[in-house]
Amino acid sequence: MTTWSLRRRPGRTLGLLLLVVLGFLVLRRLDWSTLAPLWLRHRQLGLQAKGWNFMLEDSTFWIFGGSIHYFRVPREYWRDRLLKMKACGLNTLTTYVPWNLHEPERGKFDFSGNLDLEAFVLMAAEIGLWVILRPGPYICSEMDLGGLPSWLLQDPGMRLRTTYKGFTEAVDLYFDHLMSRVVPLQYKRGGPIIAVQVENEYGSYNKDPAYMPYVKKALEDRGIVELLLTSDNKDGLSKGIVQGVLATINLQSTHELQLLTTFLFNIQGTQPKMVMEYWTGWFDSWGGPHNILDSSEVLKTVSAIVDAGSSINLYMFHGGTNFGFMNGAMHFHDYKSDVTSYDYDAVLTEAGDYTAKYMKLRDFFGSISGIPLPPPPDLLPKMPYEPVTPVLYLSLWDALKYLGEPIKSEKPINMENLPVNGGNGQSFGYILYETSITSSGILSGHVHDRGQVFVNTVSIGFLDYKTTKIAIPLIQGYTVLRILVENRGRVNYGENIDDQRKGLIGNLYLNDSPLKKFRIYSLDMKKSFFQRFGLDKWSSLPETPTLPAFFLGSLSISSTPCDTFLKLEGWEKGVVFINGQNLGRYWNIGPQKTLYLPGPWLGSGINQVIVFEETMAGPALQFTETPHLGRNQYIK
Repeated sequence: MTTWSLRRRPGRTLGLLLLVVLGFLVLRRLDWSTLAPLWLRHRQLGLQAKGWNFMLEDSTFWIFGGSIHYFRVPREYWRDRLLKMKACGLNTLTTYVPWNLHEPERGKFDFSGNLDLEAFVLMAAEIGLWVILRPGPYICSEMDLGGLPSWLLQDPGMRLRTTYKGFTEAVDLYFDHLMSRVVPLQYKRGGPIIAVQVENEYGSYNKDPAYMPYVKKALEDRGIVELLLTSDNKDGLSKGIVQGVLATINLQSTHELQLLTTFLFNIQGTQPKMVMEYWTGWFDSWGGPHNILDSSEVLKTVSAIVDAGSSINLYMFHGGTNFGFMNGAMHFHDYKSDVTSYDYDAVLTEAGDYTAKYMKLRDFFGSISGIPLPPPPDLLPKMPYEPVTPVLYLSLWDALKYLGEPIKSEKPINMENLPVNGGNGQSFGYILYETSITSSGILSGHVHDRGQVFVNTVSIGFLDYKTTKIAIPLIQGYTVLRILVENRGRVNYGENIDDQRKGLIGNLYLNDSPLKKFRIYSLDMKKSFFQRFGLDKWSSLPETPTLPAFFLGSLSISSTPCDTFLKLEGWEKGVVFINGQNLGRYWNIGPQKTLYLPGPWLGSGINQVIVFEETMAGPALQFTETPHLGRNQYIK
């Protein structure tokens, strides 16, 4: 092998040095922009606010957007929903980014599977949609704690959505990770993200004037270079303005449109108008009515917004589902938790089917697009499978011995401060408190959100926000007092988000004396929770099961699995798990009466079905082709 030595060829050394110097002089004179790929040379300016118009590079640009949240839609259906958006005549996707799902434990990030934000954004680009990203850190979105991770509440002095050091340090670490994924997806880097929202509806919270400038700087310092926006409703618009950030508005009526656009003009002068959230429907709460908004009213308002020269984003275009325990709650006068379905009476149904709103809006946007719209994709098939009768059962009391040693504490510990999950506490699910008592009397305490009280294994009632006291009957001998507490969803909007710790809050009193020596079980009902219950741990279903309990059955499918809706007639309140996937909560007080079960979560053959029921078990689980809402769906 020939080896080269510069020491043996001094002339070559001199020649190389001259080439380096000459190359440096030449490169200094080059226009580096010409070295960028052709497809990037035309991406210099991005989305801009110029006068009354948005401009994308040198062309006037109207934002016709729609919201779809990737974390509320099975990944296998992302493409279907995005194609339906494109076929409706929209050109921009908007989505929130939920911090609590992406960083479930401090410093441990999850962007896999259904949380693969980058894959979702790139799929939108492939389909021909621009993207407006809404990364928070707070997003509201009818999510538990507005998308903030519950481990923040381990700090007793925590002040969320402020420049409190404990909060901003956590945001900084999260943004360090998140923005490293987002920055390459920006328009000027060749991606589809044309704008980024700074926080969410902060004007209606407005507890720290330094906070919004902090979030703006946190985004910019990490490489966000696209147009920045804020988004506020009528309650917060006057206080949500940030210097150097374009303000947009959230509303549902033409009356609000006139008021808010006039106000915006007075505040920020001649700027493009945008309705960041035109609410195409509304969310539902357990025990309340199902909210609907007539399709003709939607078309009338959308037409008025566009006629007024405003860009628009439909919130929601497709709502999807609050799978698992991700739903939020409201607590103004009364505590009201959101249902599992995030159907929202949106443009597409919870299962992605067409509605009258879709057909009318497709005609409207098609009439102003100037080019033929792509054909809408075919509807996905639904299947009314045969009922499933549970055959095995495990009472909660029998299950406790398989959960390992309980946490022992002199006083009750709230859910967020339990020493579990690597010191991050418990985010979702249930928590069981046990202690011994020797007398009857009045039990009192603060339970967040709903606690079923047992003497030994007998249920004697519930404690919640309204009922803070309950009579304990006289029972002879050794008595175990148990309280099964459910986190029904942390508040996602309002001034009391700092007070969203769950479980028993403070002491529990019997006849005004604090009870001591608690045994506490974390019942988070993650996949790992059920792995402790092998088939040998279950018993045959008795005629009168002891509740609460887990019920096990199987759904047999011989063909390609399809979407279906699970109907729980005769059951009262609980949670359903299919093949380890948490479908969410059911409750017979309504308005939701069925749970959406996506076909991709089923397999050909035997599918495992587990129901956790709190108070009253039904005979079987039924499956239907139609959801609980009875919405008019259109078949292509």
